[in-house]
Amino acid sequence: MSELDVEKEELEEEEEALSTDDLRELIVNKNVKDLREIFLTTPDADIAEAANNLEPTELIYIFRNVPSSSTASFFDYLNQEAKEALVEAMSDRELVKIINEQSADDVTDFIGEMPANLAFKVLCVASKDMREDINQLLNYKDNTAGSIMTTEFLELKEDLTVDHAIEMIRKRGKDAETIYTIFVRNSQRDFVGTVDLDDLIFASKDQQLKEIMNRDVVSCTTSDDQEAVAQMFRKYDLTAMAVLNDDGKLVGLITIDDAVDVLTEEATEDIQMMNALSGESGDSYLENSTWKNAKRCIPWILILLVLGAFSSFVLSAFEEKLAAQAVLAAFIPTVLDSAGNSGGQTSAIMIRGLALGEFGPKDFLKVLWKEIRSASVVAVIVAAFTFVWVMIEQYTGIVSTVDGNIWQGNCWNMEFFVPSIKCAALVSSTLFCAIVVSKCVGTIIPLCAAKLKKDPALLSQPILSTLMDVISLLIYFGIAVLIFQLH
Repeated sequence: MSELDVEKEELEEEEEALSTDDLRELIVNKNVKDLREIFLTTPDADIAEAANNLEPTELIYIFRNVPSSSTASFFDYLNQEAKEALVEAMSDRELVKIINEQSADDVTDFIGEMPANLAFKVLCVASKDMREDINQLLNYKDNTAGSIMTTEFLELKEDLTVDHAIEMIRKRGKDAETIYTIFVRNSQRDFVGTVDLDDLIFASKDQQLKEIMNRDVVSCTTSDDQEAVAQMFRKYDLTAMAVLNDDGKLVGLITIDDAVDVLTEEATEDIQMMNALSGESGDSYLENSTWKNAKRCIPWILILLVLGAFSSFVLSAFEEKLAAQAVLAAFIPTVLDSAGNSGGQTSAIMIRGLALGEFGPKDFLKVLWKEIRSASVVAVIVAAFTFVWVMIEQYTGIVSTVDGNIWQGNCWNMEFFVPSIKCAALVSSTLFCAIVVSKCVGTIIPLCAAKLKKDPALLSQPILSTLMDVISLLIYFGIAVLIFQLH
């Protein structure tokens, strides 16, 4: 093995992820020095991932032996179960060191999911200012900007000089959520702009903040939807955003990490809804119990099973016609799958476009007309290909419209040719109609949901597919009656 390979192997070993066993070994051996070294050299998120599986007594050992300056953000990365275990096991004196090192919005997030007795314990040890901030945040509705903002920010008056402002940042910046964006107010306490830290550093020390601040800033109100606010971060490339009350006064700020958390949460929720998974789960797949994973699937499967009765009803109604022309049954799966898939594609595009703000309910007719044209192009191409493919299926014997082996004798006699043409025409024309209808339905449902202020992802692909099964079967048998003259 070459020297380069040895160095590469050693580097890979050094970068190997921290494990629960690694932490447990240090705790059992009371190796405080190496434990503290881990907190200096390893990201808090990685340490927390390994620590989530430790016993409460082992977690307490970490907090007792590692400085609070190192464990403050580490606590925030622990999962809810580990946090609750710590709160329950710690004394008030130990807990107060952790809680008062946290930001108010982070504490609000995790006590909102705690049992009442543990939440009360946290509030009791929190400082007066912390309790006021927590109570303020708890009063905002879920999923609004107010519920995810932090009240720990830097707000300076517009007539301060740059030199004075920098001195204020040195004094108060340590407790702020961010110092890279400073918020500016006037004498009436109205929010008037922001100053970026780099602009502050490069400005003359005797300049006033109002001379160098950005006035064309993006802000939101406490009642704005959190997903819409998160999308504003993406649109305007922000790192922090001011949150105002109804009077235009600054009451908090949202940072980019809050926006990323919201987008991740909303994307997870949309994926769950689009795939008919009920409920919400903040835990990862491996952290969930078998029953918890299973019960999220069961309700929707049962609902879709009941809705599937409509498809069974249509098939039952045309049972005699199927018996008279048995080959029709061979193409039903093709029709249903193609219609459901095309509608699902459009539905996903609509949900994404609505989520990113590319269009809204007000653009209903414009979007629908665009999708009708797109659907028509897709339907023509698919129908043409289907006609040829169904003929090939019948010619090769994959599907036969006549009794016996079609390879015996001339395949292109009228006995073979006429039924084959009819089948190919039936399937291709059905797919043309079903694809156009499916894409229109996949457009209309999400847009209508958005208009009604409902989550478009609620109308998930499985529901769309179930609906299109019924519609496609009606189209299929309706055309079959005309082509084969079934009675």
